[in-house]
Amino acid sequence: MNRRALMSLLGGAAAWPLAARAQQPERIRHIAVLMGAGDDPLGQSWIAGFQQRLVELGWRDGRNVQVHVHWGGADMDYIRRTAAELARSKPDVIVPYASRVLNAVREVTRDIPVVFLATSDPVGLGFVQSLAHPGGNLTGFMLYEVSVAGKLVQFLKEIAPHVLRVALLANPDNLSATGFWKSIQEVSKALGLNPTYSPVRSATDIEAAIADFARVSNGGIVLPTDVTTITHRDVIIALAAQHQLPTIYSFRADVRRGGLMCYGPDTGDLFRRAASYVDRILKGEKPTDLPVQAPTKFELAINMKTANALGLNVPAQMQLIADEVIE
Repeated sequence: MNRRALMSLLGGAAAWPLAARAQQPERIRHIAVLMGAGDDPLGQSWIAGFQQRLVELGWRDGRNVQVHVHWGGADMDYIRRTAAELARSKPDVIVPYASRVLNAVREVTRDIPVVFLATSDPVGLGFVQSLAHPGGNLTGFMLYEVSVAGKLVQFLKEIAPHVLRVALLANPDNLSATGFWKSIQEVSKALGLNPTYSPVRSATDIEAAIADFARVSNGGIVLPTDVTTITHRDVIIALAAQHQLPTIYSFRADVRRGGLMCYGPDTGDLFRRAASYVDRILKGEKPTDLPVQAPTKFELAINMKTANALGLNVPAQMQLIADEVIE
């Protein structure tokens, strides 16, 4: 064999491993989403936005990534059990929605990267060391700042000036409930309102709390983000109408279903931003190097039909600044 033929043969042999590697399919990455919400149109819209952003970043479900969504609602037994199963299966990233879900995930893993959508105070509650430098395996997006709960009281008083009493409905297991209550008390005092905290864990608790609160006139209800009240939003909307109680929610979807008004963060935007963090982690970045971020978009919506049914005259300025006015 002459020298030229030998070199050609050796060169081809050297290329074999490269060709073999090139033909190997790309490794499929696994993303687990654990939702502290029900499998309903609102939650589905959040997941759709999350997956669409992943596609925009080059991640296609079934080709180079698999996204498994687990709907926990307010069932903490299911959430804890699923969190433990996820820790054993070791996905590439876990995405928990809601504070109690994040707490369940944190209890079972300190090494799997986590991009959360939860809590109003991740530092104070011990989830991260600081917003700028989270430390450990957790980072993500705050759903709510507790001061927004006070803003709900302000909007409620503006749309329903006759309100003299305001009730907070929230599950006491909600890690942000204490902060919500403090903010609501401060704003209520400034506005001359009498605040009440009604802890609820089920639809039965909600029915009893609203019926009891409605026994005295001139009341209104505020609902900052809470897994229990989100899960039972239809019950609350119906009871608020039955007892003629002006009620302010945290999601535009609640207003479209008949709620009076809402003010809260654009959660769909947070899910899209969370997908960008997941992308960065899958490409090699560490959660500890990704700062925890706060909501940047908030939504105000008003249902005029519900306002008319309650005999409320919605201020023109409020209608003007609203993101959506439902006639």
